[in-house]
Amino acid sequence: MICNNCPHKCDIKDDFHGICKSRAVKDGKIVSLNYGQVTSIAIDPIEKKPLKHFMPGSYILSAGFGGCSMRCPWCQNDSISRGETNSIFISPEELVKKALMIRDNIGIAYTYNEPLISLEFVKETAELAHKHDLKNVLVTNGMVTEEAFAEVIPFIDALNVDLKTINSDKYRSIGGNLDAVLKTIETSDKSAHVEVTTLIVPGFNDNEDEMKELAKTLASINKDIVLHVTRFFPAGEMKNARPTPVQDVYYMADVARHFLNYVYEGNV
Repeated sequence: MICNNCPHKCDIKDDFHGICKSRAVKDGKIVSLNYGQVTSIAIDPIEKKPLKHFMPGSYILSAGFGGCSMRCPWCQNDSISRGETNSIFISPEELVKKALMIRDNIGIAYTYNEPLISLEFVKETAELAHKHDLKNVLVTNGMVTEEAFAEVIPFIDALNVDLKTINSDKYRSIGGNLDAVLKTIETSDKSAHVEVTTLIVPGFNDNEDEMKELAKTLASINKDIVLHVTRFFPAGEMKNARPTPVQDVYYMADVARHFLNYVYEGNV
C-alpha cells in the first residue's frame, strides 16, 4: 500500500514499515506503530521550541514519540528519531488531562522527533485540546503531504518548521523534499503562527548565497515570518565535527535581515 503521509509515499508491504519506521501495513491497512508511544515529556518554555513571537514567557507541555521521515546526520535527538528509545503509552485523553493539571500551562507541543509521522495521534489530541481551550504547537521538519497536513492544521495554533537548506539536492541527500517543506510553511502562514529554524551546519549550508536565497524565499511568503538562525553542536553521526563558529551564525543572521523583518540568533 502507498502511505500518503509524507512525500516519500512509501510502497509498504504487509507487516513492513516505511522509511520513518513508524507507519506500517497491518491487515491491509496503514497504521501508526507509535500511536501514543511517548518517548519524551517535559514542561518547556515556549522560547525553547523555538517560538519568539507566540505567547512569550509562557510554558507548554512538550511530548515526543519515535521515528522520523528524514535522516539528518547531525540530529540532536538521534536515538529518538531512529526509534531506539523506550516509550510509554499515553492516550490523547490522558495527555490533555496532564496538560490541564499543570498550572499556567498554555497547551501541548508535539516535538522532539517528527510528530507528523504520528498524524492520527496529533490530530486527535489537538482536537481534544482545543475543546479545553489549550493551545497546540507543532515543531516539525515540514515533510508532509498537502492532503495529510490538511487534516491537522485546523487544530494547530503555532508551528516551528525546520528549513534545513534552500538547495533541493542537499535536501534529497538527507531524505527530504524542499518543495514539500516550503508548501508546509506557506500553508501554515495562512492559518497559524509560523516561525522557521535553520541550523547552520559547517560544510553543508554555511554560505552567504544560500542564506540570501533562503531568506528571499521566506520573504516571498511573508516578510514577517520569524527566522531562527541557530548554531550547530556536534551530535548524531557528526559527533566529531566542529561546532559552527559563533561569528558565522551572527553573519548569516545579518544576511537574512536584508530580506526578513524578524531574525534571531540561537544557541550562541
